[in-house]
Amino acid sequence: MINDIVITGARENNLKDVSLRIPKNRIVVFTGPSGSGKSSIVFDTVAVESKRQLNETFSAFERKFLPRHERPHADAIENVSPAIVVDQKPIGANSRSTVGTMTDINPLLRVLFSRIAEPSAGTPAMYSFNDPGGMCPTCAGLGRTVRADHARLLDTAKSLDTGAFRVGLLAVAMYQASGLFDNAKPLADYTDAEFALLTRGDPDRVIKFKWVTPDGTVNVTFEGVYNRFDRLYLNRDVSTLSAKTREVVEGYLTEGPCPDCAGARLNPAVLAARIDGYHIADYCALEVGDLIGVLTKIEDPIGGPVAEAAAAALRRIVDIGLSYLSLDRETGTLSGGEGQRLKMVRHLGSSLTGMTYIFDEPSVGLHPRDVHRLNELLVALRDQGNSVLVVEHDPDVIAVADHVIDMGPHAGSHGGELVFAGTVEELLGTDTLTGRFLNRGTVVKTDFRVPTGRLPIRGANLHNLRDVDVDIPTGVLTVFTGVAGSGKSSLVSEVFAAAYPETIVIDQSAIAANSRSMPASHLGIMDPIRALFAKASGQKPGLFSFNSAGACGACQGRGSITVEMAFMDPVTTICERCEGLRFDAEVLKYPLRGRSIVDVLALTVEDAQEFFTEKRIRPHLAALTEVGLGYLTLGQPLGTLSGGERQRLKLAGELPKTGGIYVLDEPTTGLHMSDVDTVLALLDRLVDGGNTLLVIEHNLDVVGRADWVIDLGPDGGKQGGTVVFEGTPTQLLAAAHSLTGEYLRRNLNRGAARAQA
Repeated sequence: MINDIVITGARENNLKDVSLRIPKNRIVVFTGPSGSGKSSIVFDTVAVESKRQLNETFSAFERKFLPRHERPHADAIENVSPAIVVDQKPIGANSRSTVGTMTDINPLLRVLFSRIAEPSAGTPAMYSFNDPGGMCPTCAGLGRTVRADHARLLDTAKSLDTGAFRVGLLAVAMYQASGLFDNAKPLADYTDAEFALLTRGDPDRVIKFKWVTPDGTVNVTFEGVYNRFDRLYLNRDVSTLSAKTREVVEGYLTEGPCPDCAGARLNPAVLAARIDGYHIADYCALEVGDLIGVLTKIEDPIGGPVAEAAAAALRRIVDIGLSYLSLDRETGTLSGGEGQRLKMVRHLGSSLTGMTYIFDEPSVGLHPRDVHRLNELLVALRDQGNSVLVVEHDPDVIAVADHVIDMGPHAGSHGGELVFAGTVEELLGTDTLTGRFLNRGTVVKTDFRVPTGRLPIRGANLHNLRDVDVDIPTGVLTVFTGVAGSGKSSLVSEVFAAAYPETIVIDQSAIAANSRSMPASHLGIMDPIRALFAKASGQKPGLFSFNSAGACGACQGRGSITVEMAFMDPVTTICERCEGLRFDAEVLKYPLRGRSIVDVLALTVEDAQEFFTEKRIRPHLAALTEVGLGYLTLGQPLGTLSGGERQRLKLAGELPKTGGIYVLDEPTTGLHMSDVDTVLALLDRLVDGGNTLLVIEHNLDVVGRADWVIDLGPDGGKQGGTVVFEGTPTQLLAAAHSLTGEYLRRNLNRGAARAQA
């Protein structure tokens, strides 16, 4: 029996000729600083090679329809088994995609209603809001409609002559030329009949008139203002309008629940079909935990087995800590952690064995209370006869590993090496960054900043919030915590941010990037760098851009050429003309202080700080160093950055600012324990600079370093939405009814025990 996956000479991204053995049929956790090479081994090497070899078992014709994978950069990758990758890539945000559709639970409910609902609406397809037979005809199954806010189109205090039309797109001159109205009369003084004619036209007759324009006389059929606006700008695909027109029109549109189905998405016949008083939209609106209770009460001999199958699938959602979700929740509103855990649901009931399951930080978004549920899933998959590879930073997940592979010693060019492989106990005895921080435990500070004021929130009722009143201190670091679904993001990112619109929200959305984006362009220092080269050489700045005049003509500035091989995998080769440098050879003849533009883009941020003396550039470089990204090169493609690196890149842009209010949504996502310290130092720097920080976090190190903690709960969904604790971290340690306080005490005691040992 082959017991190990064997990798020899791996060189993907920053990996430095790494060779290692990964035990099969074990839980193997890969850890190390952000950007140290964990994902390069697990995803870019093992997972890609598994998929590539699996695809090669199909015929050339079949491979034509499959994703194509290039061979990873390694001397050899042996003994891989079929891989199932559960990553953090966002779930499709299609408005028709819901928790119920992505987990395949909705089809079970449709079968159930088609069999026993009274009165029956027909076959299972009739109960789908994505099927023409079942969807609400008014909103086409979307549950909401976009309507024109007609009241905002007209200023009734004014006349047609004095600016009654707020929207220039509606051609007031045409209405003035109609002869139907007193153009000098304020609209507020119109009779009901006159106002109805202006806005809706005359339904009983067709009114025609001639409109004399600078371009000639036009024959016009009169149309009410509201009708005209709806026809031109609402009842059509707005994407066909120019960007400027679309921006104007969108300012007069409002979105809300469908007036006919009230958001249920289905037509009246479907909503009339009920089981014990519930229609299918009622089922989907219930929290998963409550829906299980409803389904288990169905004892019908025909519907009972279907109801039990649906309940079993719902229990798997509960098992991964998402009982507070409802099946009608749109997938686009889920966090990265919620989306990844929902992807796991389809594997929980699988009987496959001999597979390799690969997880990318599955603890993201989980409160410490819920991590044990994740660990139980990983153990179950292993015990079923599978290999489980996990990229993770959470100490509680690392603790359940059979084998740990620690990458480092640091990140980027300072990483890419195997620094440890062995058991968790052996790791605790090493001097690697991971070993040291695992032994440290949580630190709770005892000296707190004094608030400069308070920002009140009163009666917050959004989503599951229950009439929340809270005063948020200014000039300090406030951490909002609580179990997943307790209402943290609703309170901070939505209610607070709406009440205080000057708030700057740094959330988990991805950085807008393409294959040509890099740290230098993201921070806005490429223009001054090109200007320096232009001044030194007498050439135009565009010559020093691989997106413009300076691009290599053979690869158009990409640095590589990808050749599609029809039925075979594509082959990407370094451009022979520019040798991967992206620039035309002519550009390299014009140096700046002895370095070409290629040399400058190859500088690390740390080295660039020594090279550049210009004030337009140095503060940005200093900010990158301060957030722990000094090892990145100026020209490194953003697509190669880890999630933690991208988060810190966002934060770097905010460092020079003072006096602002910032909301940070889980800034430690994807960060190693050592990198969390870097982020904490950054947060302290921002607060000491006169800013107010509101941080949504589960990480106990961040909770322990806050000036003020607001804990929501006591649980998720309808069991949450209240403030269960307000105070300092030391006061939280003594809070009897706070789950966060309980786990903070555990980690504090665990760290003390390890220190004594």
